[in-house]
Parts: sequence; structure tokens; C-alpha cells
Amino acid sequence: MNNSVTNTARLLWAGLRALLVLTLVTGVVYPLVVTGIAQAAFHNKANGSEITSDGKVVGSSLIGQTYNLPLKKGQETPDAALQWFQGRPANGLGSNSVNTQYKLILSGATNLAADNKVLIQQVKDAKAAVVKDNSVPGYTVTPAQVPADAVTSSGSGLDPDISPAYAELQVHRVAEKNGLSVTQVEKLVEDHTTGRTLGFVGEPRVNVLELNIALKDLTKGS
Repeated sequence: MNNSVTNTARLLWAGLRALLVLTLVTGVVYPLVVTGIAQAAFHNKANGSEITSDGKVVGSSLIGQTYNLPLKKGQETPDAALQWFQGRPANGLGSNSVNTQYKLILSGATNLAADNKVLIQQVKDAKAAVVKDNSVPGYTVTPAQVPADAVTSSGSGLDPDISPAYAELQVHRVAEKNGLSVTQVEKLVEDHTTGRTLGFVGEPRVNVLELNIALKDLTKGS
């Protein structure tokens, strides 16, 4: 009887030691090592790929923002702040009160089928708005110029990038609204266009937040 109790106690103690060791290794040591490596080798990515402006964190290079005017009385959908480059349709995004800050509400696309009447109307309305907003004196946008990413959201609704074609489409409007030359704004777009990853993965892209920060800095100096 005593031997049975002793053996049971030994087994329990052995199990407890194994639990303690595994808890220490997998719950403390391993996370600390991984975190340390991430902070040392991938500091920016490990901390959310933060973007700063005027010494303050204003967003992430991985998450899109909206650039809208404050809601007017009785208004449900805010107007776009047209002095800024606009991103893709912001399904899943919240409001942007000061143009370089955002409030993340949720992430997700519409999940509507390509032939859904609601989606088709949304795309038509978005295209009409892009044509109207970006047509300025001396430069008229045609529906054929509007790229797909200007009228459709990404799968997450949080795409931080737009195509160079959509950025270039907005150049004349941004130049007019900010009192800049078209050449100045075209140079901004060119400087903030990123090519395909490794030369063949994905598509060329422009990060809207980074582009708008550069635009803000340019308008300060003009």
C-alpha cells in the first residue's frame, strides 16, 4: 500500500515538473526569444509597420485610411476631402477626422457576387464620382480612364495602396486643390511608386498614406 502511494506521488511530481518545464520553455522562454529576434531583425514590421509624420505615429503602411470631410448635419456619407489623394473604396474603414489618423471599425469586403445589382450600382456610382471629382478646368476625366481599383474595394477593405494609374488620375485635382503645379504632384507620385516585389510578384503600387504625408510636406514648403 505504501509503495503504491509512493509511486503515485512520484508520478504526480514527475508530471508536475514536466508541466512546469514545458510552461517555462513554451510560455516564457520561446516567446521572449521570438520577440527578441523580431525586434532586432524586423523592428518596424514587428511594431506594426508604423508611419510617422511630424514626429507622431499617424498610421501603418499595411492599413488604408479614409480622407473625408466632417459629416454635415443630416449627412450619412461624408464627402471626400479632395485636397488629398484618395484610396480605394473604404469598405470596412471608419472615419478619418484629421486626414492622417484613422479609426478602424472592421475589416471585410462586400461579398457581393460580380453580377449583383447592388454591387453593379455601387461601381457605377463610384465611377461617376471619380470622373466628377477628378475633372478640373483644363483636364477632363473620361469613364474609360477609371481603373478598377478606383471603384472596387480589396478583400479586406483595408488596402493601403492604389495603382499608379489611379494615383496619376488624381494628379490634376490634387495640384489644383493645393495650389501646386501638375509637374510637382506627378513627381510625388513617381517618387512614391513601388515596383513589383522581387521584380515579378504583385503589381506596381502607391501607398496612399505615405504619398499624402509627402504632399502635406510639399504644401508646407510651397
